[in-house]
Amino acid sequence: MYIEVEKDVRIFVQDINPGPGSRPVFFVHGWPLNHKMFEYQYNILPEYGFRCISMDIRGNGQSSKPWGSYSYDRLADDLYIVLETLQLENTALVGFSVGGAISIRYMSRYGGCHITKLALVDAVTPSFVKTPDSPYGVTKEQANALINQMYVNLPKFLNDVSLMFFNRNLGPATLDWFVHLGFQSASYALIKILQEAAKDDVTKDLSQIHVPTAIFHGVHDQLIPFKSAQITQQRIRGSQLYPFDNSGHGLPIDQADDFNKALMHFINA
Repeated sequence: MYIEVEKDVRIFVQDINPGPGSRPVFFVHGWPLNHKMFEYQYNILPEYGFRCISMDIRGNGQSSKPWGSYSYDRLADDLYIVLETLQLENTALVGFSVGGAISIRYMSRYGGCHITKLALVDAVTPSFVKTPDSPYGVTKEQANALINQMYVNLPKFLNDVSLMFFNRNLGPATLDWFVHLGFQSASYALIKILQEAAKDDVTKDLSQIHVPTAIFHGVHDQLIPFKSAQITQQRIRGSQLYPFDNSGHGLPIDQADDFNKALMHFINA
């Protein structure tokens, strides 16, 4: 289905509903992917009574690809409109990577409306670029170099990122699949989202989260270091950190079975 979030901008939403009474779980994908990155969750969670809902962030997948803003605020606003339109309640929000940052901004900006539990998965938090409050990100120069690579050679860039994404040798087919998902996005959207991640952060938003929160993070994450997850856990009151020893940044794929079990346990607790 499609939901219009502003004039001429429609967000693609997938809704896998196993039946009445199913617990809603809303997935927000990361960069440079789309909702299909959660296939290993969609294959399992509905069997246990979970309604799996996901969207393609504007500029990605099957959603509209406008030229305008891709700020965290704008993307959080899109998420709010989708949740409002679907009239979801008692929902678990699962944000992966940049989708984690968007989810955090949503929780702060909208007071956690519709959401009763938050799962952050390899989330870009507190920041992507190093700051005094978040010293484990990349440098500003490294971020700019990554952005410039997309202007010069996007296919090579996506291939290089795929090699850093996973902790295990999942084979060329999985890496090709990752790159293919990236090509379903507008290149300017990928650039703009990474530019926003390089200049914005969610440090001040963390204290505004007041629902049970689980932080799932790969110990071998090369993109968002595990120490960043430890800082996030310290700044979200009452949150719990779940390390995954065999995962890099692609936890929902690296350790899909273990992640699915931990996520369902957290939602049901």
